[in-house]
Amino acid sequence: MKDKIWDVAIIGSGPAGLTAGIYAVRGAASTVILGGEIWGGQLMLTSLVDNFPGFSDGIMGPSLMENMKKQALRFGAEFIPKNVTEVDFNKTPFKLTTSDSDFFAKTVIIATGAETKWLGVPREKELIGRGISSCAPCDAPFFKEKDVLVVGGGDSAMEEALVLTKFASKVTIIHRRSEFKASKAMQEKVFTNKKISVIWNTEILEVIGSTKFEGLKVKNITSNEVSEIKADGMFVAIGHTPSSEIFKGKLELDEKGYIKVHSGTKTNIPGVFVSGDVHDFTYKQAVTAAGFGCMAAMDVLNYLDGNK
Repeated sequence: MKDKIWDVAIIGSGPAGLTAGIYAVRGAASTVILGGEIWGGQLMLTSLVDNFPGFSDGIMGPSLMENMKKQALRFGAEFIPKNVTEVDFNKTPFKLTTSDSDFFAKTVIIATGAETKWLGVPREKELIGRGISSCAPCDAPFFKEKDVLVVGGGDSAMEEALVLTKFASKVTIIHRRSEFKASKAMQEKVFTNKKISVIWNTEILEVIGSTKFEGLKVKNITSNEVSEIKADGMFVAIGHTPSSEIFKGKLELDEKGYIKVHSGTKTNIPGVFVSGDVHDFTYKQAVTAAGFGCMAAMDVLNYLDGNK
């Protein structure tokens, strides 16, 4: 395949990338998906997904991604489990470099997603999906009538807490400072909600729990007092980092590293398109990522038709 020029190369294999692959190859475009050594995106770290349309009883996140991958392959997409380490958008065909090969394509869809910023404390990683989450719209229903914690102080943390109040019996926001950085409007909604309380000036030291989340060991940064907080779940809302490092200096990015969109799914480079959380800092849902993947593939097919 090293000498082949693909109609479209897709970087990434979450809902955006795989949906783009399905639409591109069904549009009669030769398609290679450079899915990464760790493929499937954030849904590979989730348990039951209850809000993706078409699965009335829910579906496990890894199973949903496996189904999407099989669907793309069934229609003829080529899947390469390699990380793209470098891109050259200076001329066409575009060149994408992995650890052992170069791939050339007339068009590129970037669907590298974004990574949740986790706390990095002991036992956190092991219990993601076992009481620890980063998406209240995805997982809040699992915590009906439960006590849950939200970590963060920005708008996303406020949004997580407000969503959780529709299900949880009690929501506690833990923040390491003495005031939130969220907008005043969001703070007002939080402070007036009787289900929400706040623990200020508190640093998280460790997650408690062996097979599931049971609570936190914390330290008050003013008094240095160490204590434990018991709860049924924790939502980490300290931000996301778009996976756009290799595109710095190659594409227009905003100040946070998200790829800028110029009409539809177009980037500032003709023939290079973008879909999913690497540009979407608003919705950040699997279904919207899939929708953006569809849009990007349709934009690619139109571009290819116009440049025959």
